[in-house]
Amino acid sequence: MKPDLQHIDTNGIRLRVALAGQGPLVILIHGFPESWYSWRHQIPALADAGYRVAAPDVRGYGGGDKPHAIEAYSIRNMCADIDGLITALGAERAVIVGHDWGAPITYGTALFHPDRVRAVAGLSVPYLGRGPMPSVELFRQIYKDRFFYQLYFQEPGVAEAELEADIRTSLRKLYYWSSGERQIAKAEIENPTGPGLLDRLVDPNPLPAWLTEADLDYYASQFRNSGFRGPLNRYRNSVRDFEQLAAFDGKPFAHPTAFLAGSLEPVLRMIPGVDMVELMRERCAGLRYVKVMADAGHWLQQERPAEVTAALLEFLRGLPPI
Repeated sequence: MKPDLQHIDTNGIRLRVALAGQGPLVILIHGFPESWYSWRHQIPALADAGYRVAAPDVRGYGGGDKPHAIEAYSIRNMCADIDGLITALGAERAVIVGHDWGAPITYGTALFHPDRVRAVAGLSVPYLGRGPMPSVELFRQIYKDRFFYQLYFQEPGVAEAELEADIRTSLRKLYYWSSGERQIAKAEIENPTGPGLLDRLVDPNPLPAWLTEADLDYYASQFRNSGFRGPLNRYRNSVRDFEQLAAFDGKPFAHPTAFLAGSLEPVLRMIPGVDMVELMRERCAGLRYVKVMADAGHWLQQERPAEVTAALLEFLRGLPPI
């Protein structure tokens, strides 16, 4: 089933949304640097299983609106977009599934708009609560003597210039960087040069099997349209997000929750000495389903499409009826 791409007004902006199927609403939220297309395997499968599926290009990406201001990409705004999408699609509630940056947006939508969310599933990025400080401050402490991409992304214009110089090469390197294949191959640049990110990343030849040349062409076409400013602005809202989430500090996260990750997920190793899955178990009262997929990396729904789809369907079918 090929999804129908529509433009939908929500929260004062217009998003492009891939739509398919009929039934209970499931919203799939992509991460950085991706698009609705990262869910290309799950959309038809979930639709065929009896769900109405909506996969937006989040603000700043692809075929939707791209506000310029950094603060436009705060967690509250991103979550209000999803709340408005639920309304625009004529639903009262939805199950929300998010990967990478889509996972915090998923969790945040359940916090800011609890009555609109039936359940949530996070891929790759666990729910850890608000934490003791903004993530950017934590990373400045942990990586004070080392290059760290999220710190490099903070200065407006710098990473944009690097990533937009050759978009297809940038994406090819970024996708391989966090993949299970790269980590299994132990492919590293031994002596990176230059102040940026891309000189530190291996250029794959060939591409991993889950990413075809046609897939890469599509992604590149989307970023030639959108650029990287909006996507990078999400990383520039750490302090603002921390302030906006203060009201939920210490409160239980009670929505029915699933967490899926690869055993080689780099996000789970970002904070040395912390078992993030166990920490999620402690802080997410509604966590009822956890699946870690062997030898998979960050791009989980693309690296392991059948496993992710099966896991999501198992979780969805176990939810209380509407």
